[in-house]
Amino acid sequence: MRGRRSLAALVSLAIIVLLVILPLALVATLVLQEAVNLYQAVQAGEIAPGRYLQQILDALPSWLQPWLARVGLSDLGAIQERISASLVKALQFVGPRALSIGQNTFDFVVDTFIMLYLLFFLLRDGDGLTARIREALPLQPGLKRELGTKFTTVIRATIKGGIVVAIVQGALGGLIFWLLGIHAPVLWGVLMAFLSLLPAVGAGLVWAPVAIWLLLTGAVLKGLVLIAFGVLVIGLVDNLARPMLVGKDTRMPDYLILLATIGGLAIFGINGFVVGPVIAAMFVAVWAIVAARTRDGALLER
Repeated sequence: MRGRRSLAALVSLAIIVLLVILPLALVATLVLQEAVNLYQAVQAGEIAPGRYLQQILDALPSWLQPWLARVGLSDLGAIQERISASLVKALQFVGPRALSIGQNTFDFVVDTFIMLYLLFFLLRDGDGLTARIREALPLQPGLKRELGTKFTTVIRATIKGGIVVAIVQGALGGLIFWLLGIHAPVLWGVLMAFLSLLPAVGAGLVWAPVAIWLLLTGAVLKGLVLIAFGVLVIGLVDNLARPMLVGKDTRMPDYLILLATIGGLAIFGINGFVVGPVIAAMFVAVWAIVAARTRDGALLER
């Protein structure tokens, strides 16, 4: 913008709203609608977990029945009770929060406006603010530069290697569910995005049971397509896209990203999906630098 910082910040803010905030709001609305529709379908009997479980049990080979009986999976009534209890607990957790969201719409709008207002000034005056923070730190100049570089590297790697890959896997999972006609594809896609932070299994915790259910209930072609897509596309995103996005950047271990994400969600709400891993990345950066310089004994200015 030829040095016009206010205009550049305003245009950047508009791009962020169009490419990030509005799509997130749309996805959140679709997830809420699908969750409500799924709950109503279960209540109305259109979706009967007990019937699906019975179909799966009937389709299993006879040699598996004794083993299922030993582990307590052959008693359909007991399984239904466990599922019902889990659903009640989930509704008890989600219900008050959904009601709170509806009651606090005005607060949400105000918070969003304040966030965008502050973001404008951070975009416009970020360089000056960073310089003032750097000057105020009671650390040696070399350590300040090292901390800044390390923060940037680790946070970039965390965002690109964790958050972006999770979004891609969730989007791909939701897309294949939609193409196969599976109920509530956006809801399952969001769930796969969160679970993709789990090492090794990740999104497979969602699509694999669905694929098995499709195979056992007679939808063999759909089940095979879902398995192939899950293994060859969703599963390979982590192995191919993550190295391409992260490159040679330092990235945190998967288990640390998982713990940081769960902790962030517990403390900061939905924002913790990003804030949690970023805070953990900053902690890891400081830890590495301090550990490397402890032997020197000259971290603070004298």
